[in-house]
Amino acid sequence: MRRFLIDTDTASDDAVALLMALRSPDVHVEAITVVAGNVPLEPAVQNALYTVELCGKQTPVHAGLAKPILRDLEDGRHVHGYDGMGDIGLDLTGRTPAEGHAVDVIIDTICSSPGEITLVTLGPLSNVAVALLKEPRLAECVKECVVMGGCCVLPGNITPLAEFNIYVDPEAAKIVFESGMPLVLVGWEESITSGFITMEESAKLEAIGTKYSEFAVGIQRTLIDYLEKSTGMIGYDLPDPLAMAVALDASITTLERKRVDVIAGDGPARGQTVVDVWGVEGQPPNVDVAVKVSAEKFQTMLAELLKE
Repeated sequence: MRRFLIDTDTASDDAVALLMALRSPDVHVEAITVVAGNVPLEPAVQNALYTVELCGKQTPVHAGLAKPILRDLEDGRHVHGYDGMGDIGLDLTGRTPAEGHAVDVIIDTICSSPGEITLVTLGPLSNVAVALLKEPRLAECVKECVVMGGCCVLPGNITPLAEFNIYVDPEAAKIVFESGMPLVLVGWEESITSGFITMEESAKLEAIGTKYSEFAVGIQRTLIDYLEKSTGMIGYDLPDPLAMAVALDASITTLERKRVDVIAGDGPARGQTVVDVWGVEGQPPNVDVAVKVSAEKFQTMLAELLKE
């Protein structure tokens, strides 16, 4: 069994990514750690707990940071709904997370099993950055870290230059990208080209007819509305499930070794992931960038994991 630890700001696409990992027969999810991002911390925790329960698992869910490390939280409720799960009336209250702070769980889980744990991050990198500051050995102990974040091909989805997860806590992202941790980056642009689900494709997923497929499609309701009104696109993108698919099977993409730096601070370039495509700066590459993810293989994988 492969061993995963997932850090998430659980909203509608995160929940589908969690479902994929929890239902993968060759993966054991050691823990789910939660950070504020798409929604504030408490609903993000409840959404993760609901998803674990739906999958019939006992995976521990640990609460982490309620805000970025140096700034106030700017959430994404306007995209994912007030509850983060499409506002479709799910019972998303009353569940109790496991004891232990997410930062400590990340350190303890990874450093107690050097080279064995794949860390998958689906939200802002606040928890991971603080874990690295607290225990720098984390960077050398993790097997790899698959990051959903950034945009290697512009534009971004929160500013013209930035993707939401990196923009929300750019200082944390900068710490992670400069840590020496083995990083695989799945940028937001791949979710538009390879992880976009048309309404026809969505109907086919829903027609699988399981509680998983109905859940995965149903919670995209507010995202569908948001994309149509803001971009004119009909359907929905699944950036976190696409990143999870790469973590589950890297053969669905091509990885290109590049230098990627993060712009911290404020201003129009806040949160931009600057990719040195041609190596003109002469700095050593630090990230394996996922390019040309197979949309067909992604949707096949997703459909299989939504079956009973």
